[in-house]
Amino acid sequence: MPHVLKKPVPKDRVARDLGEVRTRVEEIIADVRERGDAAVRAYSEKFDAWTPPSFRLSDADVERIVAGVPRQVIEDIEFVQEQVRGFAKLQRDSMTDFEAETLPGVRLGQRHVPVAAAGAYVPGGRYPLTASAHMTIVTAKVAGVPRVVACTPPIRGEIPAATVAAMHLAGADEIHLLGGVQAVAAMAVGTETIGRVDMLAGPGNAYVAEAKRQLFGEVGIDLFAGPTEILVIADETADPFTVAVDLLSQAEHGPDSPAVLVTTSADLGREVSAHVDRLLPGMPTRDFAGPAWRDHGEIVVVDSVDEAFEVADGYASEHVQVLTADPRRALDRMRNYGALFLGEGTCVSYGDKVIGTNHVLPTRGAARYTGGLWVGKYLKTVTYQEVTDPAASARLGEVCGRAARVELFEGHARSGDVRAARFGDASFPWMDDALAGEPS
Repeated sequence: MPHVLKKPVPKDRVARDLGEVRTRVEEIIADVRERGDAAVRAYSEKFDAWTPPSFRLSDADVERIVAGVPRQVIEDIEFVQEQVRGFAKLQRDSMTDFEAETLPGVRLGQRHVPVAAAGAYVPGGRYPLTASAHMTIVTAKVAGVPRVVACTPPIRGEIPAATVAAMHLAGADEIHLLGGVQAVAAMAVGTETIGRVDMLAGPGNAYVAEAKRQLFGEVGIDLFAGPTEILVIADETADPFTVAVDLLSQAEHGPDSPAVLVTTSADLGREVSAHVDRLLPGMPTRDFAGPAWRDHGEIVVVDSVDEAFEVADGYASEHVQVLTADPRRALDRMRNYGALFLGEGTCVSYGDKVIGTNHVLPTRGAARYTGGLWVGKYLKTVTYQEVTDPAASARLGEVCGRAARVELFEGHARSGDVRAARFGDASFPWMDDALAGEPS
């Protein structure tokens, strides 16, 4: 039976905050839809104090900005993008087109077709999240998306040079220094200077996430995303200091980021809590990590590792890190997570920054029904059909006619009748009447 050592704040407080976000986002999207660039510029000035002559960077702008980025930073970006690209290519290769003859003369097929245009949002409000450029743009390009529009906000009035470099090296076709709801709305609905896209991808704050939610249907999105989450499963073999460091590594994303420990050892839980208390005062990001741990941190003690897996599945957390004697057991026992990180040799930060798997992952329990961003999100799986054998078409036509009339779809039935008559020996009074010019 789980025993809670540390509880989060009540969920109704979170719900109230989200209600306020929802209303503000609705207003901004409606304004961008109505006034286009004028609204985008007004919100950029209001929220980011940023109103350049053009939000889009020219090729010369990009070349100049990238040239000013330290060589080591460029090399690291290239290394990480190579990892992301390699994994995305493996994913793409696993998705095969096919065509098969299911009946004599009946050929059915499947193709994976990339969307025509994708919008990549790369956050930059609290931190310049350079890695999000790799995850959204590189993956789209591996999928074959011909036009990728990328937006990132200025940071305190400055151009985030490393992020621009990452967007450029990832293959973005357009780079706009524009952030927030106004950027997401502009890409989704289109303005005078920003052509609309078919799909939006990328993480962001509560406002960006809510904008994507409201625009879903008008455009596709990667997933519904909320604050970054981490859940660590640990038994008595885990190092409490490592657990504490890893929990805080994700808590620093923002004051609303849940950090949960599920452990079989109450002693370890208490040691982790003590380490967190000692580590927080010295963290440069304590202003975010501290409130996150205070309000959204949890420690749950369970009786066994199997129970820990069961409890963790109930959370359906974005990131699940398994620090147990046999971490690979989680592969067979768990089903609800955005990404698994197995053993002390890996950590969630690897997934966020360097290892190659995508860091745009489901939050708020969405891991119960979806995985994260991957190359397949940019692809539409479509089918095609061809019947070349007359006898097969006649047979299908007869069955179609009967099946459609069971559902009272006479028009559907008649499409089947036409083939049954043309390619077989069937006859139908309604066709005779219609061909004779009589009402049928």
